[in-house]
Amino acid sequence: MTNLNIFCSTIKYLKILEKLPSYITPIGLGDNRFPDQWLTEKKGENISYLNKHYGQLTMFYWLWKNKINEMNNEDFIGSCEHRLLWLNQLYEKKQKYSFDSLYSKLLSPNNAIFKNLDLIQLKPTTFKNRTVLEDFEECHNTKVLKDLLEYLPSKDRDSFSNHLNQNVLYIGPMFITKVKYFREYCELIFPWVDKCYELTKSQNLLNGYNNRLPVFLAERLTSYWITKFKKRTSLSFARLGDFHLSNTLNSLVNTTKLPLTFRQFPTLYKY
Repeated sequence: MTNLNIFCSTIKYLKILEKLPSYITPIGLGDNRFPDQWLTEKKGENISYLNKHYGQLTMFYWLWKNKINEMNNEDFIGSCEHRLLWLNQLYEKKQKYSFDSLYSKLLSPNNAIFKNLDLIQLKPTTFKNRTVLEDFEECHNTKVLKDLLEYLPSKDRDSFSNHLNQNVLYIGPMFITKVKYFREYCELIFPWVDKCYELTKSQNLLNGYNNRLPVFLAERLTSYWITKFKKRTSLSFARLGDFHLSNTLNSLVNTTKLPLTFRQFPTLYKY
């Protein structure tokens, strides 16, 4: 069995996160209160004050500074979000005739894909009529991303620029990789995102939907970083709705273990 640790970011207490497979550990982010037994980003070196701008990146920072030194370099570490969970294989269409529970289809540490891979990504999004850069500029109504290329190490600028002009985006930042590569990711992403934050703040861009502009920028750099791996593959994911996120229902039953709950998955995005 692979030594796998998935850390699940959330800004509020959700009972379902305590009922997932044992390799998934919830981490409370931001200022809300969480049960004493939970990990929270405020226990240790952290940048929790930036959570409203950095989103789940503040969890990545906490893991980098407080957790990965407890792990072996060859262990697998990954992330998910309170609504987004990894599935155990790649699907091309919804399994609407399945009798299975969602729980039974979640990623397993016994999955054979861990034997020969360095990274697992979500199934990529392919844009039909625009590039990654054009999508960013359209969604966020700013052209600041091109100006931020200069903050990258010189060896990555041209390659990242080329990636932005392609039409495939690996959404996230959500991936699974070996601890040694996760450390390298953090060493790349945080110096750049910190500079992005300072520039976008100085230009008064951090408001409304763009309040989390730094993490949206990081998503594009993460997508580029993923493409650097030769030994990688994709898995599908499930985006949970209100039924599975209900604390009332999950105080009575684990909703993901109910029969037929896999029928609405995987989640498929079309652009």
